[in-house]
Amino acid sequence: MTTNKGNIILSDVSKIYSNGTVGLEDINLTFNHGEFVMIVGLSGSGKSTLLRAINRLHDVSTGTILINGEDITNASGNKLHKLRRSVAMIFQNYNLVKTSSVYRNVMSGRVGYYPAWKSAFGIFTKEDKAMAVANLKRVNLLDKYYVKAKDLSGGQQQRVGIARAMMQEPSVILADEPVSGLDPKTTKLVMNDLKRLNEEDGITIVLNVHSIGLALKYASRIVGLKNGRIVYDKFIEDVDKRDFKEIYREAGDLSDNGEADDEPNNP
Repeated sequence: MTTNKGNIILSDVSKIYSNGTVGLEDINLTFNHGEFVMIVGLSGSGKSTLLRAINRLHDVSTGTILINGEDITNASGNKLHKLRRSVAMIFQNYNLVKTSSVYRNVMSGRVGYYPAWKSAFGIFTKEDKAMAVANLKRVNLLDKYYVKAKDLSGGQQQRVGIARAMMQEPSVILADEPVSGLDPKTTKLVMNDLKRLNEEDGITIVLNVHSIGLALKYASRIVGLKNGRIVYDKFIEDVDKRDFKEIYREAGDLSDNGEADDEPNNP
């Protein structure tokens, strides 16, 4: 039987902000179950807007977005809640409660399965507590269980974010510049964690990145955005490094290692 799990379909999606700025224009994309898609483009190209539209952190102006076959653009109430639960988000700035322990931050990924009063008082089942332990093991941070998030390095905080995302039992993980500002060694650890979840769990990963070198190394498919429009979409076996010169034309030529100049953080 065919399943829609992990599938995302964007049809004629546009996003125009209240000040008239065009964030996305006529986006038509399908991300299939188990893909590792990396979105590349200049700052302001629409990468972050695209991710935030998928899990409805932004409402789109026109078009529809289907998550696992369900329309999230018009969903409300319990239906919207369940759809968002299936799409975990990993943020550039980690989005952790810095004064709380690693355990509490990871368990916050489970609150969508509980009434508000239970999560507020930290009332979780033994099974979910065991899940937190298992997910911390997967990112090699079980030894930080009781440590406060503020006492972790940036890379460790991001890996706590990955463990928290896994608590949602998602079919899709969206990651918005998850390795921005991390050193090369830590970047590799974070990217390897995400790739392992993609390959071992079959989770669809859609990830924004400014480094073409990382995209070439990890992606199964690369999508390029420019001025809110899709200008590139190829599976990795069809990608040529020279293809990116048009996407990054405003940032200058590509360096020898296949990476464009670093772009500023997207709004």
